[in-house]
Amino acid sequence: MDEDRLYGTARNLGGKVEEGVGRTTGDVKTQLQGKLDQAAGAAQDLYGQTADAARDTAANLDKWLRATIETQPYTTAIVALGIGWLLGRMHRPL
Repeated sequence: MDEDRLYGTARNLGGKVEEGVGRTTGDVKTQLQGKLDQAAGAAQDLYGQTADAARDTAANLDKWLRATIETQPYTTAIVALGIGWLLGRMHRPL
């Protein structure tokens, strides 16, 4: 779990408490600050979720690529040669 998710959730909960205190005391400024903290916490939590998803996807891609290279070395070599040839042709006209 990403630290941004933890901090975002904590900030969101703190904002809810702050908004509740502002609502109880009738302080509009405290209510607004609580809502702003909630929005910032939700954004930070969303960023953390996105970072976690990206990390998981990269790990899964790495596992898949390693398994493919180990089980199909000749196919992997042919694909690598094809990509190299295409990259080499990018600077020259066909």
